[in-house]
Amino acid sequence: MAPTIVLRAFTVWLLIFAAEVAHGVLRTLYLVPLFGDLRSRQLGVAVGSGLILLVTWLTVKWIAAQSPRQWRGVGFLWVTLMIGAEVAVGRFAFGYPWVRIVEDFDPTRGGFLALGMLVLYLAPGWMARLRGL
Repeated sequence: MAPTIVLRAFTVWLLIFAAEVAHGVLRTLYLVPLFGDLRSRQLGVAVGSGLILLVTWLTVKWIAAQSPRQWRGVGFLWVTLMIGAEVAVGRFAFGYPWVRIVEDFDPTRGGFLALGMLVLYLAPGWMARLRGL
């Protein structure tokens, strides 16, 4: 990918990350008391996926990738950055044990974050197609 595309993709990922952080704070304040921690994290994957799709829809033209391969590269970059951020924030900012972090990604243990990562990976290509790019 061209350096401009990588820089723009990184900038958009920062927007997605900021939206996800705000979403996480609101989820903790409002959904956890109503539904409990695990259920609110599960619901949060659906809301977070919607946020990812919205931000991608709004920025996909600006990223200016030109091919399916480049869109996959953008998605791969986003997933790599997001997994790194999820692990770093969970482990070092909140002190979660590794078991809790892995649980978020493991559907057999109630975690749907892997599905959210799939949406994050596919979002650039999906939104490019929907926008006629």
